[in-house]
Amino acid sequence: MFSKWSVRRRMAVAALLSTLVGYFVIAVLITPLAHSVLTGYQIEHAASAARRVAAGVQRSAPDRMRPVTATEDVDLLQVIDDHGAVRQASPRLLGYPPLIRDTSTGDDNRLDATVCTNRVPGVTCLIVVGYRVPVGSAFWTVYAYIPAVPWYISPLYVVGVLLAVLLLSAISAYVARTTVVRALRPVTDIKTELAEITATDLGRRVPPLPHRDELDDLARTVNQTLDRLEHAVQQERRFAADASHDLRTPLTAMRAQIEEAMLHPDEADWPRTAVALLSSLDRLQAIVTDLLTLAKLDAGAPGLGADVNLAELVKEELARRPPGKRVELKLRPAVVVTGDPLRLTRLLANLLDNAERHAESTITVAVDERDDWGVLEVLDDGAGIAPDQRENVFRRFTRLDASRNRDAGGTGLGLPIAREIATAHGGTLTVEDSDIGARFVLQIPRTSS
Repeated sequence: MFSKWSVRRRMAVAALLSTLVGYFVIAVLITPLAHSVLTGYQIEHAASAARRVAAGVQRSAPDRMRPVTATEDVDLLQVIDDHGAVRQASPRLLGYPPLIRDTSTGDDNRLDATVCTNRVPGVTCLIVVGYRVPVGSAFWTVYAYIPAVPWYISPLYVVGVLLAVLLLSAISAYVARTTVVRALRPVTDIKTELAEITATDLGRRVPPLPHRDELDDLARTVNQTLDRLEHAVQQERRFAADASHDLRTPLTAMRAQIEEAMLHPDEADWPRTAVALLSSLDRLQAIVTDLLTLAKLDAGAPGLGADVNLAELVKEELARRPPGKRVELKLRPAVVVTGDPLRLTRLLANLLDNAERHAESTITVAVDERDDWGVLEVLDDGAGIAPDQRENVFRRFTRLDASRNRDAGGTGLGLPIAREIATAHGGTLTVEDSDIGARFVLQIPRTSS
């Protein structure tokens, strides 16, 4: 049931119960202290009355039974001689025998005790303060009795404490609920703003908060998430537009070639048309294959985790490739990384394809190690890449003008796929400075020995 309550209600109930228990414990702990203080007051009142009567007895010892003057606080007094006879008493105790027969006192001739009796109507237990007074050759004792304070002090005290506990608990619950309502108000604003954001209106952001606190951190985190979402959506839209454009190009070419051949079927060179169609199909197939590869990488499809020797990987890939530009090798043996051999082969193939398209005459492939990283470099002696364009080449369907002029058949997905593979292996793929041409550097964590 509690799990279905709102945060406001749960906090209010929690505050009410916790404060109720807390204040009740405080009341229980304070009651003995209050009892001790009130008992001390009672004792002092009784002692003061006993001293007053003792001074009068010492000045003039009574020779017969007569009442003593009571006070408003102490109206139970007795003067008892050394034979245990009551010589004086307050009006309420006239005719009563001694309520206590203990005459032992301390060095100060004072007796402090408690006595319970049913002789006095309306009284159960009494605090007793007695003083021994010398009368001639004898000693008399003056006793002052005052009702003892019960453990609960009084019914009015109990009712007052209970009412105070309930009132304070209710106030605490109200304050807690009000505080939670005010604290959660920004959350409501954030929820309202997020509910109004749609795929066509990703530029909106939740309002910032005036105070730097946890909710302000939440608002800034939400805005950062919306920034990433907007960037991702824009990237996906751009990717979809570029993919549509690159897919439409070979399809348009194929359609134009077929329509041209069908206009004059008897005069058409069908073998040449078929070759042209196969070229367009090859390009279309390459684009679709690259799109599928990117989809798997974006989905985080796991790859194999095997030990891969980078030098051997380079040699095997070069042995499979058809002859092309001259390749120089600078391979350090025994540089082993952990990864998927097929994906790493695809990464290397894409880098070699890119170098093959842009190199003038020579491609250089180097394998080395840096600390805990395996390093693979592919360099060409072409025109190179301007520093401000080095990140753009890794965007999907992005081909620089020089690339488009030199190779209109590229898909524009080779380098993005290579970087995605590097990232999936916990590594990096960057374009770094070189004396001539472009220098692609792959770094992947080495296999721990």
